[in-house]
This record gives sequence, structure tokens and C-alpha cells, in this order.
Amino acid sequence: MKSEDYNKLIGDSIKAQKEWKKFPAPARGQMIRQFGNKLREHLVSLGKGVTRESRKILVEGIGEVQEVIDMCDFAVGLSRQLYGKTMPSERTNHRLQEIWNPLGVVGVITAFNFPVAPWGWNFCLAIVCGNSVVWKPSPKTMKVSYQCKNIWDETVDKYCVKEHKQDQYNLLQIVDGHETEAIWMAKDTRINLLSATGSCEMGKTLAPLVSARLGKGLYELGGNNAMIVSQYANLDLAVRAIVFSAVGTCGQRCTTLRRLIIHESIYDTLLERLKKSYVSLPVGDPIKRENLVGPLINKEALYKMQNVLVRCKEKGYKIYGGAPLTDLGDSYVRPAIVEAPTQCTLVQQETFAPILYAMKYKTLNEAIEIHNDVPQGLSSCIFTNNVQEAETFISATGSDCGIVNINIGPSGAEIGGAFGGEKDTGGGRESGSDSWQQYMRRSTVTTNYGKDLPLAQGIVFDA
Repeated sequence: MKSEDYNKLIGDSIKAQKEWKKFPAPARGQMIRQFGNKLREHLVSLGKGVTRESRKILVEGIGEVQEVIDMCDFAVGLSRQLYGKTMPSERTNHRLQEIWNPLGVVGVITAFNFPVAPWGWNFCLAIVCGNSVVWKPSPKTMKVSYQCKNIWDETVDKYCVKEHKQDQYNLLQIVDGHETEAIWMAKDTRINLLSATGSCEMGKTLAPLVSARLGKGLYELGGNNAMIVSQYANLDLAVRAIVFSAVGTCGQRCTTLRRLIIHESIYDTLLERLKKSYVSLPVGDPIKRENLVGPLINKEALYKMQNVLVRCKEKGYKIYGGAPLTDLGDSYVRPAIVEAPTQCTLVQQETFAPILYAMKYKTLNEAIEIHNDVPQGLSSCIFTNNVQEAETFISATGSDCGIVNINIGPSGAEIGGAFGGEKDTGGGRESGSDSWQQYMRRSTVTTNYGKDLPLAQGIVFDA
């Protein structure tokens, strides 16, 4: 993208936001409601667009679009709940309160594996809070991104008052580019919040650039997610959760299950059941509904996966699966299970592919120590029917992740809860709960409705 085109785009976004913030929040919510209805009309076609470019299976592609629709519904309700607090003042005849106002321009950077959902989390909240959005999708998923932009423009065409149309088109702008354009956005003082979803490496590159201008950043980065399977677990539930969480999106989710920490008493039993499930997994064209595993995003991803498996073999680890399926195409692969005696450096790194490391533990404290001993802190879970174990896992001495689950896998989340993690995952929170506050600026307002001018802390200043 040419720099002059980028600068015009940002200028248009600023102008659009200046008008948009004048609309009452419930009116902004009504536009998001209509956008959600438009998305419902395009649910399947947009889901197919997700599948064609991200190469995830069709039910996941449609499910991702449904997540944006759900986010629209959330934002509509939120448009009447942008609450500020009123606090008691220590001074007579004074009122102390908080007021929330829009930030301005929100920059959004998204990754190939979820081309629309993280954008939807950011867009719906940013728009209903009175901001405009500049979106840089992954270069691998530009077509589906422009599909989303077209659906927004259709919504504006149908429901916007004529004199506001151009500005409301410009509430969503798309930056077509890669690393260079991402760096522009990180350095751009005109972007009031940069929300970036992607790898930890990407976040570590952009965050210092945002910080250097004292800008606001929201980062949802990689994960090295684990499941503890207790001797008190329901193994039928655990097996189903493990398989979906480990092989969904061909292991290319930030919430993919990558480490399986199994109590030694059930280790062999559980592993045998998993091997049988892995062998029978239908791998193939992701657009065909009978397939549960599609390809990796490209040959480079397959090469990285095979390189890691070679290193596992050199360490003497037992490997099940992992072979390329060249008869299906150049980036299809059989998901792999690797038995790792210890959590070595290789296991502590996130490989964005369907490799599941299996490890043993004796005590719950040992399992939690293994669980937390990675740089990332996104999603976590334990399978147990023991209340003490479950409560320990969600306590201060348990999981150190932003998402903590009991008897469900780490992969996938509802839009009602804030999504994100700790440590190298970046500390950001997107989607539901009180995440909307990140898209607004807070003013603490003090009103004196009396005839005197008392000072705080009882200070007396007679001039």
C-alpha cells in the first residue's frame, strides 16, 4: 500500500469518527443490530469464504461468522449500558463521577487462522463505543475481509441517512498490506488504540513501537495451552475434548491444546484411546462436511511441523501420526501425538500445527507446576470430578492463564466472557464482559453545586 493512500485512509477514518461520536450510543447500537441482521443473510456464503482462505473446515468457518453475529447482539445491548460510576465526594455539595467517551480511531490487526472473529470482537465494541476502525487483515485472507466490508457498506446503504453515508462507509477502512503497514499503524499517533491478534513474536515487534509514542495497545497473542487429566476425570468427556481442541483448525488456533498432562494411573489407558481416535480422523478438503481436519495454511507451516517432529525423534520421543498426506495436497498432514518424558524447551515453544505433547504427573501440585511452566498464558483446563482439584485449579495457586476451564477443553470461547491471556500472550482482553472500557477514555468529573470552594484532603488555602 502506498503511504499516501494509507494517510488518506486514516484521514477519512478520523473525519468519520468525529461525526459518529455525536450519535447517541443506542443509535450506534441500532446500526450494529442491522449489521448483525445482514451478516445472518450472508452466514453460509461468508463462512465458505472463511474456509476457502483460512482452510479450516466449513463448520468452523460458519461458526466463526456466527461469533461475529453474536458479538453484534452483545454490542446492541451494551449500547444502553455504557455505565459510569457516581462516587461520594468528601466535600460538601460536590458530586464525583466517571464519564466514558470514545477514543477515536481504533486500529485492528488480525491473523489468517481467524480472519473475521477477532475483527468482529473489536469492530462491534469499537463502533458502538463511538469509534472508527482501521483494519489490517492477514494478506492470506483479504477476500473474506473485503466481503465483511461490503456487508457493512450494504448496511449503511440501507439504513443510514443520506447525508451521513460517506462518513459511515469510512467507519470501517481496510489496510491492504503486511509487516510494513502494521509498523505504520503501530507508530501512528493518529491511531488511539492498536489491537493486534497474532503470534507472540508479532506482538513483541509492535508493542515497543506503540509504547514509544505512549499509545494504547491491546494484544491477544499466542498460547501453549494445556489440559490436566486427573485420575478422577470422566475419560469419555476428556477424549472428545482433547481431539477437538488438539486438531480443530488443524492445530492452528491460539487456543489449540498443545500439552496433555495426564495422571500416571490413567496415562496408558487414555493414550490408547486417543491413538485410536487419531487414526480414524477424516482428513481432507475442508469444504466437504464429512472431513474434520483440513490442511495447514501452506507448505511453510508443514515444513515447520515436520522440522519439530524430526527434533522430537532425535530426542528419542515416541511419535504417533504426523506424516504428510501428499496424496491430498501439499499441506495436508496427519495430526501427531508425541510422548514427552519431560517438558523440555521444545515443548515450551508453541508450534502452530497439530502436535500434541503427552506427559505424566503424580500429584496435582506437580501437574500445575508443569502447566504454568511456559512463557504463554492464554487458555487452560482440567478434567476432574474432584471438587477440591477443580477449586485448586481456578484459585491463586492454580492456572496462571486468562482463560481457565473445568471439564471442557481450552479451545473456543463464548463472546460473553473477556478473551485473552497473560505473560507472553500479551495481557489484552477482547470480546465480552467489561472489555468495552478499553475502547473508551474515562474522565473523572467533579461538580461543585455549592457556594463555597472547599479543597480536598481538608487543605486550607487563603489567598
